[in-house]
Amino acid sequence: MSKIRPDNLDTRPEGEQPFVLDIRPREDYRAQHIDGSHNLPVYDDLRSGDEDALRQRLDEVPRDREIVTVCKMGVVAKRATSVLVDEGYEATTLAGGMSGWRGYQRGTLGYKVRSLLWRLY
Repeated sequence: MSKIRPDNLDTRPEGEQPFVLDIRPREDYRAQHIDGSHNLPVYDDLRSGDEDALRQRLDEVPRDREIVTVCKMGVVAKRATSVLVDEGYEATTLAGGMSGWRGYQRGTLGYKVRSLLWRLY
């Protein structure tokens, strides 16, 4: 399953931006999110193993664009990405989720170390 690093998502050229699908609960999304992302709050359902919650809402996800899934740390977003790929979407997961995105935005040492590890593995 593929991942995209926050820096690679942020530096995509105009016209090549994917559809960023944030699956976190609505309250988390409202508190902070990636500009231009779309909230589909199925995090708790996917975390408990209910993939149908996402499948029932696929009409809200465009089929003509790459999809990047986002959650808190990237773990549950992997499950969303898997469902999307199974349904024929071109989908990938944001490495590190919103935690990784915030680290990237702030330029934290933790993000820099994770970024180095992502490049090595």
